[in-house]
Amino acid sequence: MSIAEKFGAELYAALRERRALKPLIERNPDLTIDDAYAISLDFLSRRRKDGERVVGKKIGVTSKAVQDMLGVHQPDFGFLTDWMQVEGDIDFDGKALIAPRAEAEIAFILKDGLNGPGVTAQDVINATESIAPCFEIVDSRIEDWKIGIVDTVSDNASCGVFVLGEDRANPRDHDLPNLKVTVTKNGAPLSEGLGSAVQGDPAQAVAWLANTLGEYGVTLDAGDVILSGSLVPLEPAAKGDIFEMQLHGIGACTAKFI
Repeated sequence: MSIAEKFGAELYAALRERRALKPLIERNPDLTIDDAYAISLDFLSRRRKDGERVVGKKIGVTSKAVQDMLGVHQPDFGFLTDWMQVEGDIDFDGKALIAPRAEAEIAFILKDGLNGPGVTAQDVINATESIAPCFEIVDSRIEDWKIGIVDTVSDNASCGVFVLGEDRANPRDHDLPNLKVTVTKNGAPLSEGLGSAVQGDPAQAVAWLANTLGEYGVTLDAGDVILSGSLVPLEPAAKGDIFEMQLHGIGACTAKFI
């Protein structure tokens, strides 16, 4: 059994059994980022065999606030499946959440595919049908969020579930770096941020994703939902919590944990 198969199987079992693992890098200090992406792909393949369907991709650890919080100082990527997309309230137990944290993002919904290298921010705008407010609920199958870049990449960029707001907007009608988001938790103000928090421009972050994925033979496809990274610090979530975000000039999104 290869390293990718060994750790991919462990992460898959941890997801299905709702438990956390000792950090992979502690158990195998020689793991590289390339190893981590191979583990991630193996983890995904097991979920697909269970019937999950890929509906998009996500960028993680793009903003300085999140990098400083996690101690991970470069972006990563993961895959979104239909099982991860939540249309209504978030079933804390049904989605096997362990230690979730909420983050407010701008989602891109593609009308055309993108295949790196060489993708630019303008290419991303041209390929995008609409943008939407979004909560990504990150979660970690690694104990106590003790993650470095290898562990979070292996663990599908620490993705749990995601919720798209109903509102849609044409990205060509907005100054994406200056889009403002405000977030409340249980009715109290929590955080705010700008689109520029993610690599200076959310479209640039998606271009980075397309180009990085291209190195691994993975494309961004027409119809994909692309999560461009958190505009605010991550906030722990528990049963009963209600998070609301307003992406000013575009619309709102709610994440309610039951």
